[in-house]
Amino acid sequence: MNIEGNIVDIKAVSVYPGRVTVKNGLIEKIESLEGKNFDHFILPGFIDSHVHIESSMLIPSEFARLAVAHGTVATVSDPHEIANVCGMEGVEYMISNGKTVPFKFNFGAPSCVPATSFETAGAVLDVKDVRKLLEKPEIKYLSEMMNFPGVLNGDPEVLQKINAAQDLGKPVDGHAPGLRGEEARKYISAGISTDHECFTAAEALDKLKLGMKILIREGSAAKNFEALIGLLHEYPDQMMFCSDDKHPDSLEAGHINQLCSRAVEKGIDVFKILKAACLNPVQHYKLDVGLLKEGDPADFILVKDLGNFEVLQTYINGQLVAENGKTLIQSQAPGVVNNFNCTLKTVEAFAVKANEATRLRVIEALDGQLITHQLSATPKLEGEYIVSDTENDILKIAVINRYYDAPVATAFIKNFGLKKGALASSVAHDSHNIVVVGVDDESICKAVNQVIEQKGGVSAVNEAKEAVLPLPVAGLMSAGDGYAIARSYTAIDSMAKEMGSRLSAPFMTLSFMALLVIPALKLSDKGLFDGTKFEFVEVTEN
Repeated sequence: MNIEGNIVDIKAVSVYPGRVTVKNGLIEKIESLEGKNFDHFILPGFIDSHVHIESSMLIPSEFARLAVAHGTVATVSDPHEIANVCGMEGVEYMISNGKTVPFKFNFGAPSCVPATSFETAGAVLDVKDVRKLLEKPEIKYLSEMMNFPGVLNGDPEVLQKINAAQDLGKPVDGHAPGLRGEEARKYISAGISTDHECFTAAEALDKLKLGMKILIREGSAAKNFEALIGLLHEYPDQMMFCSDDKHPDSLEAGHINQLCSRAVEKGIDVFKILKAACLNPVQHYKLDVGLLKEGDPADFILVKDLGNFEVLQTYINGQLVAENGKTLIQSQAPGVVNNFNCTLKTVEAFAVKANEATRLRVIEALDGQLITHQLSATPKLEGEYIVSDTENDILKIAVINRYYDAPVATAFIKNFGLKKGALASSVAHDSHNIVVVGVDDESICKAVNQVIEQKGGVSAVNEAKEAVLPLPVAGLMSAGDGYAIARSYTAIDSMAKEMGSRLSAPFMTLSFMALLVIPALKLSDKGLFDGTKFEFVEVTEN
């Protein structure tokens, strides 16, 4: 097979007309065709350098079908979400399903299962489990070390997991939002090589100067492209692009190609952009992904230009997997794994007694961010109970243990903007209990029970309508067609916004309100948690 076009050589920083000859899935020859003119470009395929496939609500094989249409040929994938639900079985599921399609998934060994001891998860991965995973050829790295206090304080189990990766020559991903100065230096010197949680350029620059690789993240909820992209001018060898968490509708719309296009608009040199999008992930993680060199796997894409990066064709191991925006990968019939054992709830389970409270601690959700703020507010009372205050946009939020029946944890949150009804989800990082936000207990209970009845999903209810998107695979992913799921998600997302939410991705934001390792105030199934002090706090104050 011969493919001709303007060949983009990222390492040589050159573009020339040429021919790529592919044989048995490898690039046999690349030759110059001096004097020929082409209206398209051949370049290495794009790589998402940090993504939780589960957050797309699609199993790996379906994620691949959508991603290849945008020129993505590989991912660096952390199966942390399913590991928290199903343990080793969940990780094995992701590896096995990923192998059913022509796409290069590169999974990590989850380092923090459970993420903290302050929530109920469905599984535990100890040092032996992590080492067992790291010994697998499919496992390329130790996934994000979220327990940065454990690193800083020399927690023996944390250090053993890092040492296991280093013994096997595999990199360690980081996760340390806001960590600066001497603490950042100590964290990095422990062997942590990347971070995707920088939300300011100053923080990222500190870490870059200490030798860390910084990932520019643009997901469905968490976005730091605008804050960090300027650093790519000076640090093209230390930066990569990632999505981290991307819902199916936004994956259908675009992937790493969009970040490349936006970076061009910012005036970044195209070869620096392509280093971040194609080259750096392969080199850092030692991926078996081609970089358009003779002898490499034939993983490359044809694009219309080097500005918009409109993808014409995507090849993986020499196989054409997408053309003109259409996937050529066929859906696979998947199995299902899950861990969902709670029973239906009653309205009374969500009531919050006032008990002479005069002030409320309130979570302030921030659009486009994982971090939250802590506010203080006057509670709205109905009799002896504290209720949602829609006039001031302070709504009730609850987290329900999905692994066994236990008391419901409740608190209050600002910025969801709902004027009616409730939203619920079993996608609730990191332990994936059920999280719900709503204006009244009846709606809250109904939304939660819809999720429980499906053994996982996202739901929206109001006085006129009820909708649920079932997620039977670990309560995180659908087993259906990726494009159909994208449409279903778009519909339920639109319903949430019709109910008053002003958030750009209300379900994605909701899923992070139980993420205790990101400051400042979050809610677990065990109670309201101060992520700055790493301790539980009271919802009400007298």
